[in-house]
Amino acid sequence: MSFGHPAYLLIGAVLLALVAWCYRIFQQRRSARALAYSSVAFALDALKPPRWPAIALATAFLLGTSAVLVALANPRLETFLPSKDGTVMICLDTSGSMRAMDIQPTRWVAMKAAAKTFIDALPDGTHVGLLTFSSGANLIASPITDADAVRDALDRIPEPDGATAIGDALTVAAQQMPKTGRRIIVLLTDGVNNRGADPIAASEAIGAKGITIETVGIGTADSGEIIPGTNEEAGLDSDALQTIATNGHGEYVEASSAGQLSDVFRSIALNTVWKKRRFDASFPVAFAGGVVLVLAFLGGLFTGRFP
Repeated sequence: MSFGHPAYLLIGAVLLALVAWCYRIFQQRRSARALAYSSVAFALDALKPPRWPAIALATAFLLGTSAVLVALANPRLETFLPSKDGTVMICLDTSGSMRAMDIQPTRWVAMKAAAKTFIDALPDGTHVGLLTFSSGANLIASPITDADAVRDALDRIPEPDGATAIGDALTVAAQQMPKTGRRIIVLLTDGVNNRGADPIAASEAIGAKGITIETVGIGTADSGEIIPGTNEEAGLDSDALQTIATNGHGEYVEASSAGQLSDVFRSIALNTVWKKRRFDASFPVAFAGGVVLVLAFLGGLFTGRFP
């Protein structure tokens, strides 16, 4: 929550504290006068009405007044609303390096679990597609609104093997996008491109079309992990992924554990397909405060007590 006029909130808090202090002094003096003029002080305690109605009314008065003062400060709340025209292409690296075990149990298994987390976080109605890439790009599912079908497609993608053609994957993913709307490519890879089109040039062309590219680097640059079945070390080209994201007006993040990878994917879904909206909460807060004050007044009339 933020405030358009935070100074009003501070001034209101000071005034409210001053009123509470004056009220306390008044109550103390009234009690002192009652005892001073009574010859049967002990009877006052026996005949004194219960204090809880006054306490309840005073609390309601303070809450209602506080709400009105907060409304004067022009509070603004933020919330996430679904994008009605969102299209997402998930591009998953299935090259041989994804068999590395620097992320347990493997990069490959962690990647599929994170992709499902991403799909689960998408609002209903989002068009989502799936593409894998190794020595070339393989379109698994064109963008559709049937999230269950895309989840099923995840289970059918081939085991990791081959080279890494990031540029080809970006190009094919961009071809699946509509001409307008919120369009996002989510690229997950270790970023070591060694086949096909230049990914930097591809990302520049895609960014020029207004398509956002979010890149996720999986693994660690100096893991020392050897790709199973090869003599090659599994690496992470973070500089290339950062450049690709910048060209696509997106962000680059790294994940070095399965849990972190799922959190990263969920965050990408919230910050891209979901739209953050800020709205003025002055009226509802003021209305709620006014209702509480009216109820406090009516309660005072009914009980014959006022704070």
